[in-house]
Amino acid sequence: MGPSTPQGVPGDGNHSATGSNDSADTGSSVSVRDNPSRKSAASLLSGGSTGGSCIDSLGGPKIKTFVGRLLKTKCMDALLEQVANSELHRTLGAFDLTLLGVGEIVGTGIFVLTGTAAANHAGPAVVLSFVIAGIASMFAALCYSELASIIPVAGSAYTYSYATLGSFVGWTIGWDLCLEYLVGAATVSVGWSAYLRSFLASVGYDMPTKWSRSPVGWDVHREAFYVTGDYVDLPAMAIALVMTGLLVFGIKESARINAVIVAIKLSVIVIFICAMGPHVDRSNWEPFVPPNEGTFGRYGISGIFQGASVVFFSYIGFDSVSCCAQECKKPERDLPIGTLSSLAICTTLYILVALIATGLLPYYEFKGIAHPISYAVEGIEGYEWLEMVINIGAIAGLTSVILVSLMSQPRIFYAMAVDGFVPAFAAKVHPRYKTPWVTTIITGALCALCAGILPIEVLSELTSVGTLFAFVLVCIGVSVLRYRRPNLERKFQVPFGPWLIPGLGASISFLLICTSSTHTIYRLMVWMAIGWIIYFVWGLENSQKVMERTILPNREHDDGNTLNEGRGAETGVAMVTTDS
Repeated sequence: MGPSTPQGVPGDGNHSATGSNDSADTGSSVSVRDNPSRKSAASLLSGGSTGGSCIDSLGGPKIKTFVGRLLKTKCMDALLEQVANSELHRTLGAFDLTLLGVGEIVGTGIFVLTGTAAANHAGPAVVLSFVIAGIASMFAALCYSELASIIPVAGSAYTYSYATLGSFVGWTIGWDLCLEYLVGAATVSVGWSAYLRSFLASVGYDMPTKWSRSPVGWDVHREAFYVTGDYVDLPAMAIALVMTGLLVFGIKESARINAVIVAIKLSVIVIFICAMGPHVDRSNWEPFVPPNEGTFGRYGISGIFQGASVVFFSYIGFDSVSCCAQECKKPERDLPIGTLSSLAICTTLYILVALIATGLLPYYEFKGIAHPISYAVEGIEGYEWLEMVINIGAIAGLTSVILVSLMSQPRIFYAMAVDGFVPAFAAKVHPRYKTPWVTTIITGALCALCAGILPIEVLSELTSVGTLFAFVLVCIGVSVLRYRRPNLERKFQVPFGPWLIPGLGASISFLLICTSSTHTIYRLMVWMAIGWIIYFVWGLENSQKVMERTILPNREHDDGNTLNEGRGAETGVAMVTTDS
């Protein structure tokens, strides 16, 4: 592989189809006749309203209009071939994926945002906010699992959307995921810094705030920035850069470290629940739903829903499991197990922790507190040791979240580079460690910058809204794929048909977006506008060229399908087409 060649692409890019026997010799092309599973996939994708034509989907003769180019989808057979040609190591099982999911989910939400949502929006009813967000996540998780069992490739929701809803929606969701994982990792880095300050203070060292807090803050009620007088959050930047370096050296090593971290933070949470449960004062739960103060989102029913949009950040993580599809041993089995298991574990923990935290202290006392769980224990005599243990567990827990977020983001870039939406250098795989090292370093640097200068309120809300937007499109994608490709093998299916759960998932996610603050929605719109400019100016045309270079001279087969054998100069995937 040349230094600038994407994964799975020979250095010269000039291999051509010479027949099925040649395919076996070169290893650079695949014959439908010689591989029954490939032939089956080709048959499912050819003709009729259910399958369509891959050549049409890839921008062939029948796709001439501008709208048609936006709606062209990536051929399913190409996606399956991408799996076969992947250089990424398959080392992760269902247990690894469950730990990765728990490692990503249990973090900022339970250690930081519980207090913020209770104090500013929902009061003790933050428990209901977690339930609403958990239900939406469950619906989305089922949709993710079905799509991931069909399309086990790197890229998560980006790949699913591109394969079902077309080029424009695929790019939109991919760009949105860049926001989710990048800003999400920055958010958790800021929370990590806050717990580090609390831990050091508990052992007698006060970290200078000038170098451990962001230079700007965000007033939630006035919806305005203000200058804090601090310089930069160095601990937040440092942890982001350290995790980036770790990820460059290999995903399996990262997964092993993550397993240890997950065990630590889960133990701390269980200790908190068991030790603090008897100390709950039920009078702190009254009123359970504080009356609205005349402003949308300030307590009452609207506060519960806006609280749900805030704590939704707490459930980010199960989707990152599907980003590692190409590194799974058995993705059709492991992905659904890892996704749903991690979500079920975390939802249970969230409800219990939220109940106990708001029972230990009145909800309004959490205002402005970035470490609510350890703060809730401070006033309880005889439990000083628990405060320190919680700080240690929070630091470990947030570390694992940063790790998984920074693991997922480069793989989105990796998939987009293979498809030609971003420059080919983003698909570079390290020759020794087999990791997407270039995009890992770029992502880590940008994450560190955001973590060092932006407040956690802005980062967390933007991440939540970006994630909800991704969930809307993924849920829609399940229904679209059931309609367009009803005969595709699905190792896991969303129960109760193709419309109920995907429809509920998309509707609830969209509702939570609408209940978010207007400034957060504006920021999302600005980010997406930048992405759409990139798409129309460069990505659309370049991805079309990549597809055209991938389609090599055709060879006729008995079944009426033609297989463009060999590897494309850019993507390294074989394309199945249908004569028309």
